[in-house]
Amino acid sequence: MRIGILTISTSLARGERPDDASGDAIAAFVAGPDLAATVTQRATVADDRTAIRDTLIAWADSGACDVILTTGGTGFAPSDVTPEATADAIERAAPGLAEAMRAGTAVQTPLAWLSRSTAGMRGLTLIVNLPGSPKAVRECLAVLAPLLPHAVDILTGRVRQHGQ
Repeated sequence: MRIGILTISTSLARGERPDDASGDAIAAFVAGPDLAATVTQRATVADDRTAIRDTLIAWADSGACDVILTTGGTGFAPSDVTPEATADAIERAAPGLAEAMRAGTAVQTPLAWLSRSTAGMRGLTLIVNLPGSPKAVRECLAVLAPLLPHAVDILTGRVRQHGQ
């Protein structure tokens, strides 16, 4: 599985923060035994709806990623526009993935219900928004790990549906 990691953070994009802890958490998780995936794209953009949308579209349309995982910009702050930018980029929604992340992580962190993460598909690429904290990223990826390989197999036509 080929993974793109897009970190949404104005302070990181401006160089005001030295490290991308959430992006690093995604990279470590996807390379680990649960997914054994390869990171093929990685970037940071500011909390800007157009920049986020344009990056998601470019990566998905390039065919370089089976899955694009974003981190950041999914909360209630006025600058949190990742779900809206993702909605602008996707062609079909996959609401069950975001619902599963919220339900699966709210047991440990009740504030997970405040996440506005979304998910959907553009062409043959699945796009999923993750929260901006490394802890939340790991918790959400633990929920998604059993689902992503099969989702990609269905999306890319390797299997028709549900194990067929």
